[in-house]
Amino acid sequence: MPVSLENHQPHQVVIIGGGFGGLYAAKALKNANVNVTLIDKRNFHLFQPLLYQVATGALSPADISSPLRSVLSKSKNTKVLLGQVNDIDPETQQVKLEDKVVKYDTLIVATGAKHSYFGKDNWEELAPGLKTVEDAIEMRRRIFGAFEAAEKEIDPEKRRALLTFVIVGGGPTGVELAGAIAELAYKTLKEDFRNISTTEARIVLLQGADRILPSFSPDLSQSAAESLAKLGVVIHTKTRVTNIENDIVTLKQGDEFKEIAAKTVLWAAGVQGSTMGKVLAQRTGVECDRSGRVIVEPDLSIKGYNNIFVVGDLANFSHQNNQALPGVAPVAIQEGEYVAALVKKRLRGQTMPAFKYSDHGSLAMIGQNSAVVDLGLINMDGFFAWIFWLFIHIYFLIEFDSKVLVMMQWAWNYMTRKRGSRLMTGEGALAFAQGEYPNSKTDYITINNREPINV
Repeated sequence: MPVSLENHQPHQVVIIGGGFGGLYAAKALKNANVNVTLIDKRNFHLFQPLLYQVATGALSPADISSPLRSVLSKSKNTKVLLGQVNDIDPETQQVKLEDKVVKYDTLIVATGAKHSYFGKDNWEELAPGLKTVEDAIEMRRRIFGAFEAAEKEIDPEKRRALLTFVIVGGGPTGVELAGAIAELAYKTLKEDFRNISTTEARIVLLQGADRILPSFSPDLSQSAAESLAKLGVVIHTKTRVTNIENDIVTLKQGDEFKEIAAKTVLWAAGVQGSTMGKVLAQRTGVECDRSGRVIVEPDLSIKGYNNIFVVGDLANFSHQNNQALPGVAPVAIQEGEYVAALVKKRLRGQTMPAFKYSDHGSLAMIGQNSAVVDLGLINMDGFFAWIFWLFIHIYFLIEFDSKVLVMMQWAWNYMTRKRGSRLMTGEGALAFAQGEYPNSKTDYITINNREPINV
């Protein structure tokens, strides 16, 4: 049901999600004649592109997290609510939380995406993904726990499985994760253990397509593969995972099946839209794609409701080059800022052209002194690409103190080749170090009670 955005005083803008899309929309509305309510189930914005560095001990969670209230403290027209949105009523224009109802004139949904295991949801406990702080801490426990367990293991085959790390997915996250674990094993940790040589670790990167980093130019994909090979990473392309069970990863390469014994399997292969996509589909009839992303109009609104917008990873915007935009931070940022500008224009009775994404390029870190940068007309790899990668990530960190902390930590890591955030924390940390990988929160409770563990 189309709704006019004019002549509402004060105009109520509700934003669901404090990721890149939602936060940048809120920031862009700072001086607008509107009241903004930002709702998130976390009280912080997370800089997801650096989560893999938390997972591998290079950074701490606080280094890449910014409290939403602090970021928006100078936006006097904006308030932050901590809560979980359960439902939306587009007819009465209400957002429903567990304990509160919030009315809106304009709604911006920016709830992002979660992992997709392509119908094998039972793999989630066996191969964690990397979307949240908890995911990163879980990965960190498993990675460092594997080395600790291998230090005590006397059976050569079990030790080999403990020192084998399989990363599923050869996009930027998988490539960066593989490179970081290789540097851990072959450089950072090699003097720290006495009963094992961490250089015996196997890091295996699996990719379904015919090359890693398929969104990059072929020459940069090749350069990244060569850099990973120099670090010791084994890459298998045209390879699909068919099963993960009992510390065995089953692969299909063509018509051939293979098995890899690996205690640590990490997922970087697929994503699907958050559950808010289903809520919008049920309440408005909007169509979603196979990944659960909401198909949006050229102005990022949803069909039939010109006051409901979807931005970021949850949005399928296919009006540019007939191809959905990638789920990366620059897309979410530009979409959030566009919707904010559109709201301000509409309130003045003006219009805006359709959204158009300005692609400034793609980049991925391979390892220390090595990265690949695809800027379209200009491609870079090696040391200068690595410097560019550092600069860009520092630039997009939200708060100044985060920029300083991350720069200092990176400088220290570079000079010492150490990673200071190698803590194994949380319930069940000791179990990981003993080679016992709990598969659920119930298992964590069992561990703490010192009862037998089913793994």
